[in-house]
Amino acid sequence: MSNWKTKLKFGATIFASTMVLAACGDSAVPGPEDAAEGGAEGESSVPQAEEGDTSTLMVGMTNAPDSFNPFYAPGIAGKWIQRFMYDSLLVMPEADSWESALASSFETEDNQVFSIEIDPDANWTDGEPVTADDVAFTLNAIANPEVETSLGTRIAMIEGTDDSGVLEEGAEELSGVEVTGDKSLTITTKTPVDVALMKEFVGFDVLIAPEHIFGEMEPSEISNSEAATQPSVFSGPYKFVEYDNDNYVQLEANEDYYRGAPKIETIYGRIMNGTAMVTEFQAGNLHMAAGGGIGMVPIQDISLLEDIEGLEVQENPSFNGQYMIINNEKFPDPEVRKAFIHAIDRQLTVDNLLEGRGEVLSSMYTSASPYHSDEIEPLEYDPELAKQMLEDAGFDFSQTLKFGVPTGNAVREQNGNLIQQALTDIGVKVDQQNYDFPTWLQTAQDLDYDIGLMGFGHTVDPNVSSYIQTGASSNNTATADPVIDDLLAQGNEATTFDERYEIYLELQQYMQDQAVIVPLYSDSQFSVQVDYLNGGINEYWAGSLYNVHEWTLDPQE
Repeated sequence: MSNWKTKLKFGATIFASTMVLAACGDSAVPGPEDAAEGGAEGESSVPQAEEGDTSTLMVGMTNAPDSFNPFYAPGIAGKWIQRFMYDSLLVMPEADSWESALASSFETEDNQVFSIEIDPDANWTDGEPVTADDVAFTLNAIANPEVETSLGTRIAMIEGTDDSGVLEEGAEELSGVEVTGDKSLTITTKTPVDVALMKEFVGFDVLIAPEHIFGEMEPSEISNSEAATQPSVFSGPYKFVEYDNDNYVQLEANEDYYRGAPKIETIYGRIMNGTAMVTEFQAGNLHMAAGGGIGMVPIQDISLLEDIEGLEVQENPSFNGQYMIINNEKFPDPEVRKAFIHAIDRQLTVDNLLEGRGEVLSSMYTSASPYHSDEIEPLEYDPELAKQMLEDAGFDFSQTLKFGVPTGNAVREQNGNLIQQALTDIGVKVDQQNYDFPTWLQTAQDLDYDIGLMGFGHTVDPNVSSYIQTGASSNNTATADPVIDDLLAQGNEATTFDERYEIYLELQQYMQDQAVIVPLYSDSQFSVQVDYLNGGINEYWAGSLYNVHEWTLDPQE
């Protein structure tokens, strides 16, 4: 393993013997990640929709959940399932709005001290009240260097943490978190921050865990505990029942949910590949697709769904993207990395593989992001220039690049073939190695690759620290650039959109100049559901479950 990588606070772990990692990236907002193949035929019975049943919702997923641990969800599918079970302080029905969940009040007068009141009716499913101590415990656990977590960057603005969200050396708890009553606390940040950053990262992205369950454990034992792998105490609208590995997740309604008992009693998240999902919709066995990159239907099959009577298909731009990651340790010269970009015809991917339903990326931000700028255009496709740049940089054309491509996402796999051919055409030798996603994620985290393909999920907030900050949990490129770190810090400390926009514009330009990551494309996200489902996926995918307890299925004759 790389010496640089050993500096990271966290590595990947196998969640449990029955779990499989199926996605990557920080989990605030999902990305177009890897489709999980269904379990082997005959392994177990698969739940089916029964005609006329309005109490059971069948959801199609192409990604298996990677974790039920509220402190650790590197994959988007795991975080999505967790949101049914654990509530956050706030919900986000739209990309720029928040509503109360566990926090009945989340206020600040100076953008630095945030006063939070917990809903007086909020209880855990074992009858214990949800308290301010639960919130404080959750934040302190995330900051604890002994706790495996994917949420460090979400709390890195809180007083008492370092830039990665780890508790300051020598401290036993966060100085910026103070419990002031059974249902009240204050959170103080290091400097004044944008309220939107605080509300999204701490208010929405952090799921509150029960202190009376996890607090009894040694911090290092939480990730492999029964409470994390087979959870039984929740604050959210649904309770975990069963996970049949790579087949389905079963959830049951929390009838005592403080925001109102769910109208739908049972939810199955059925795991299958995208082609099988089309067949299941045609057979009437699914009510909706999870969407957001974890319920993906192949682009070429979207028209089949659009032809099904009674099925609603909507196309929306995505915050998430696909990237070619580069091992910056092995290729420290930005001219070499930029040459790789010039060699790839990214528009060909969008036009042919996505059938025009997507966009070429110029940076880590898609057109859906308010921080995206048209001032920065994608580097042009110019294979002759690419070859010349490599020659000028003294690139060793005798070496063979280890190219990691995860399986499951058909478009990404096909794009891997195009990239291999494009690099071969300019004289670069490439050995494409296909991996199941858990193996690829571990390989990338070990930096045992030269180039590879990866999907990143993004939040509305532009903070991308988890992917590019030195030592961050999902930094799989060995990026360690003080300029990037400084710009990220400035972005966190600015308190207005206009200030932050200029900082992140500078970051985007610098990242393109340094080519630490190759932005490839962002494919459109599709909402697919039956027309008698009242509820479902929103344009802002990550916030779609804000009112899942109110969803209903209309009776069908």
